[in-house]
Amino acid sequence: MTSLDSEQLSTQLTAENAAIRHLEEAVATGRDWHIALLEAIALWDITEETYDGHLYRYVIAGEALDWMVVAERLCAAVDDLLPEDEKLAFLFHGEFPSDITTEQFKELIGSVRYHQYLNYFYGITVEEALFWAVRDEVRKEKWVSGLAREQDPSDEVYRRIYRQEMAVLLREFRMEKGYPHRRSTSLLEMKEFTYWLFKYRLKRSDKARVASDTRKGLDWLRSNGLLGRPLSGGQTLEDNRRHR
Repeated sequence: MTSLDSEQLSTQLTAENAAIRHLEEAVATGRDWHIALLEAIALWDITEETYDGHLYRYVIAGEALDWMVVAERLCAAVDDLLPEDEKLAFLFHGEFPSDITTEQFKELIGSVRYHQYLNYFYGITVEEALFWAVRDEVRKEKWVSGLAREQDPSDEVYRRIYRQEMAVLLREFRMEKGYPHRRSTSLLEMKEFTYWLFKYRLKRSDKARVASDTRKGLDWLRSNGLLGRPLSGGQTLEDNRRHR
């Protein structure tokens, strides 16, 4: 290991220990663990790591914070200190023990992390929703036209959104990133690819088209009950648009 590698590892361990120590001390003194968890995320200055034999990438493309992966990592570090039912409700259903407003969420994780969180929400969550919204449109059109519903419409969806088939886009993405060409993709690679598609679409679409596509993705999340889950007290993920 070079001196530079040792320095980077030391910095990572310092950031990791600071976040975990903050969470441990807060829980030990009786503070609400979910508040301390969000504060710990603000201290978590690690973009990726190999932990327990698995690669975790917390910040996609250096811009988009996968905050739930950070939260899961922190929960695992203090697992025995957390109420089991509250922890499971959070990890599996995204439910906090008590209400958190969007403004509180932003304040607790900090402005830098919040901006990265918004990048993830619009660049990955909404981008995925856009795919499913257009897929629904294509399948409906095929059904009305009497074509087989079982036919996979994915290539048509990619052509409508990005003007290229998925295989072409994935090959370009992998070449740009220096990734090997495989027949399958991992969950992590799909997250990166989705964010890359988001940036790809922004570069090649006018503002009106970008706004329309964003609304379509948000509408799909809303219609499927995935947008209205509150951070708390009446404010929902949709309210993030006011804080961009």
